[in-house]
Amino acid sequence: MKKLAWILLIVGALNWGLVGLGMLFGGANWNLVSLVFGGVPVVESLVYILVGIAAVMYLFGKGCKGCKTESCSC
Repeated sequence: MKKLAWILLIVGALNWGLVGLGMLFGGANWNLVSLVFGGVPVVESLVYILVGIAAVMYLFGKGCKGCKTESCSC
């Protein structure tokens, strides 16, 4: 679960970074989630919701703390 949350955070961060770059360079639509799943709005919304849940999990300590112990399952 932690790894899935981490992957979703990376996807969300990269997507928002591309959205910002697209806006900076002439208003291009570089929203990859929208470009990939735009034809299916329910799936697009689900991806955004999952990214938000992953962020909340990490914000409130349910994600990996960067531990280096053997018992860590990160």
